[in-house]
Amino acid sequence: MKLLGQVSRKYGDKEYLKHWVVVPSKLIEKLGWKAGDELEVEMDDDKLVIKKD
Repeated sequence: MKLLGQVSRKYGDKEYLKHWVVVPSKLIEKLGWKAGDELEVEMDDDKLVIKKD
């Protein structure tokens, strides 16, 4: 998987970034997720946990 980012907007000298993680299609299929599903995110120490809501 890969973490991607880009500048979403600039205000004065400040840049605001947005980020996203690319999840392989095979993993999405195994999880039974579909585009538009609500996902819940939590942190566990230094781990990011994503669950279907």
